Amino acid sequence: MDYFHALYDVARVINASLDPSRILDEIVQCVAKAMRVKACSLRLLDSREKKLIMGAAYGLSETYLHKGPILVKESGLDQQALKGKTVCLKDARTDKNFQYGAKAAAEGIRSVLVVPLMLGKKAVGVLRVYADKIREFSEKEFLFLEAVANLSAIALDNARLHKTLQTHCDLMVAHKYRIDDN
Repeated sequence: MDYFHALYDVARVINASLDPSRILDEIVQCVAKAMRVKACSLRLLDSREKKLIMGAAYGLSETYLHKGPILVKESGLDQQALKGKTVCLKDARTDKNFQYGAKAAAEGIRSVLVVPLMLGKKAVGVLRVYADKIREFSEKEFLFLEAVANLSAIALDNARLHKTLQTHCDLMVAHKYRIDDN
């Protein structure tokens, strides 16, 4: 796979919009296709840092998506990723670090690769790919997924900053009209 072109496509998607849900949906689809895996998901850490909330998913059934909450304290996989580590599970069905092994088996998930979404030194979520067979991910795949995760974190932060700036500008305009009306 030409990961350079796939990375370019991800960067183009990120640059084309400030709508986080649209960006994340396109990123997970692009990653799944580029890496030729069953599925991809991007989860964001909630404000209390106790759960990972679904940001976007591609290739996963509705049943799997609604299997239950991803609790950081119960997911060794995500605990490691949220410390800034890339983690690979050979078989999610039997690995004790995977919170929903039986659900993974029912979904046809075997190997899982997880990378953190980092803003500076702080993890804000995880990007996961799911293979439907036992798979040894290559160093290029690790690097590609880490690069996409970093771009995703930047895109989310840019969207947040844009929303804050837009709100600030709207308040300034509203304040100006009040002053001009007096």
